[in-house]
Amino acid sequence: MSNEEKSKIDRRTFLRMAAIAIPAPFVLAACADEQTSQPVVQPTTAPVAAAPAATDAPPATQVLAPTPECGDDDDEVTAQQTEGPYFTPNSPERTSLREADMNGTNLTVAGTVLTTNCQPLAGALVDFWHADDAGEYDNVGYRLRGHQFTDVAGRYSFETIVPGLYPGRTRHIHVKVQAPNQPILTTQLYFPNEPDNDRDGIFAAVLVMDVQDQADGSKAGAFDFVLNVS
Repeated sequence: MSNEEKSKIDRRTFLRMAAIAIPAPFVLAACADEQTSQPVVQPTTAPVAAAPAATDAPPATQVLAPTPECGDDDDEVTAQQTEGPYFTPNSPERTSLREADMNGTNLTVAGTVLTTNCQPLAGALVDFWHADDAGEYDNVGYRLRGHQFTDVAGRYSFETIVPGLYPGRTRHIHVKVQAPNQPILTTQLYFPNEPDNDRDGIFAAVLVMDVQDQADGSKAGAFDFVLNVS
């Protein structure tokens, strides 16, 4: 991994503790295999609540969401990657993919969806799917599949497990991200220090999450997506 790639990864670790998603209720429509200008979601209720008017000062006791700190590389759109053969549209809207009978290490992944100008994107779709602890995908139902929408500060957060190793691949999580009425970004997230990273033909260091071990034995990952919106 080059020093430039490491720098790009390190610049986006600061939101790890602050990113907590509050999804709004939406219905997911089928996602396209490639980037498309067609929206993949339709709101069933009013979209994410608009921010207060500029003339409405927040109460003195209100704690505002932190503003992302932009770095030199924050104008770079998150890299695209292949969808793979196991995407299933119309996943359920939820913030936790964990189920009581699941094996594997608990993992929480959180972050922010941003524009190339480092502005948070509210109401952006974030759709996740990955293999289970044994490296197998559920291609019948929606086990370890789900989507959510970013809150007014552009934040998302979901609970899952660390995926197992799928044959021929390093450890990874599939993601689709889409700002309202904008093209879909299809990509994958990776884990640091995995032995198979260097042997994986499509592994990209710029898509490695910041992953930290937690006191309870779980792991916490962080990644910020940057979208090119018009």
